[in-house]
Amino acid sequence: QLRLVESGGGLVQGGHSLNVSCGVSGRGISAYAVGWFRQAPGKEREFLARIRLRDANTYYADSVRGRFTISRDSGGNTVVLQMNSLKPEDTAVYYCAADAQFFRFSSRSRDYEYWGQGTQVTVSS
Repeated sequence: QLRLVESGGGLVQGGHSLNVSCGVSGRGISAYAVGWFRQAPGKEREFLARIRLRDANTYYADSVRGRFTISRDSGGNTVVLQMNSLKPEDTAVYYCAADAQFFRFSSRSRDYEYWGQGTQVTVSS
């Protein structure tokens, strides 16, 4: 059983950067991969990036590759999504989630067993 808690959301001006963090706690966290998703009002949940906690191997959605960076601390207890050059269309609730099948590169939300409560990111124009 894992617990994930997001933090760091807020209001940011377009073109600026923002980091959102995911605190991960529980047993055997190194056996998981953690992904970031977002959901804007009226839209489906969108995969952004994923990191394998044991070796920091990463995987990105094409839509954010080169603009967003996912990383984790050495213990795997914190996963950060660094978001640069933010646009108003990046406005959404951002969620982190954990997948016990760490070896796959999944972008499907149904493959993630544990979810945080989400943090709101609002980008002004």
